[in-house]
Parts: sequence; C-alpha cells; structure tokens
Amino acid sequence: MGQILHGSARTTETTRRAIQNSQESLRTLATRYGINPKTVAKWRKRDSASDLRMGPKVPSSTILTKEEEALIVAFRKHTLLPLDDCLYALEEPIPHLTRSSLHRCLKRHDISRLPDLKKEIEPKKKFKEYPIGFFHIDITELRMEQGKLHLFVAIDRTSKFAMAKLYDRATMKSAKGFLEALNRSCALSHPHYSDRQWHSIR
Repeated sequence: MGQILHGSARTTETTRRAIQNSQESLRTLATRYGINPKTVAKWRKRDSASDLRMGPKVPSSTILTKEEEALIVAFRKHTLLPLDDCLYALEEPIPHLTRSSLHRCLKRHDISRLPDLKKEIEPKKKFKEYPIGFFHIDITELRMEQGKLHLFVAIDRTSKFAMAKLYDRATMKSAKGFLEALNRSCALSHPHYSDRQWHSIR
C-alpha cells in the first residue's frame, strides 16, 4: 500500500529511516537526498519515520473561548440533550454559537455521541419522570486558567427546555438572579408554563 505524504514532504519513510540509521554528517546526507541539513537533523531526532499530524497539537476553536467550551462541555454532560436542544439552550449565554461550531466542540471533547455518554452514568437508570413545569437545577464548578466559574443549569426533561448561565460566584444573589432569569425566559418564550405549573418548579 502506498504512502500518503503531506503536500510539502520532500522525503519518504524509507529515506527517513536511512537518515536515522546513518552515521554520516548532516551535510553529506542533505546533499545525497537533496534536502536541507535542518530536515536531516529533524528526522534524526525523531523515533518514528511517519509524518506528524498537521495543524495545532492541541486543537482549539477560533470562534469559542476556553470558558465557552467549558460551558458547552459541562452543559452537555449534565443535560445529555441532543445537539439542536443544546444549541437552543446555549444561544443566550453564547450568542455567536452556531450548529457547526457546537458540533465541532463536542467532537473535540469526545462527547458528540449521546449513547457513549449514557454508558458512563452509574447506576444505569432512567431520570425520574415529572410533569411539565418541574425543573431540575444543577450548579457545577468550572476551573479555568484565570480562576473558577460556576455554571447554573436548569432543565425540564419533559419539554427538553433548558437554560444555562455562568457566574463568578455561587451565592444567594447569583442563585436568585438565575431563578429570575429562568422565570422570565419561561414566561416570554414558553407559554405552556402556566401559573399553575410554575409554582411547582424545584
């Protein structure tokens, strides 16, 4: 089977192995194979004769910040919602989020497939069933380079409506602000949450 080399490759794996096994000078080998002495030195230092992966060693988004990626990952793991439901819930805290950038983020962190996530949950059991209007609320800590952030998540698993917000601190004030924002969002965007149902939110 033929080798697949990247576009700028000037050597083959056979040439690279010959360089690694040779005791001749860099200049001699560079002249023999028609390459730069720096290229010879590079392959002598490597243990493998295969091309390294192109692109950044640590893949990252050009659209999302590290904080936004951490929010997405934590939200996905807490809610286990499908891609489009995650996108809808995260549009407010991340206005520039698109379906494609969300999908790429989930793939980078190996959480793009829900069945794999569900296998990690122990014990294996279904979420408790509630009538529409009951919210499960979680607070999780995100450790970032510049410090800690706190992610507040609310989800109604019956309607799949969810909301997430980041706060610098998990205090009574931030909890109150989150509940008020949840109240407003439900009242404005989701008329199926009647006054009778709203009082039963937990």
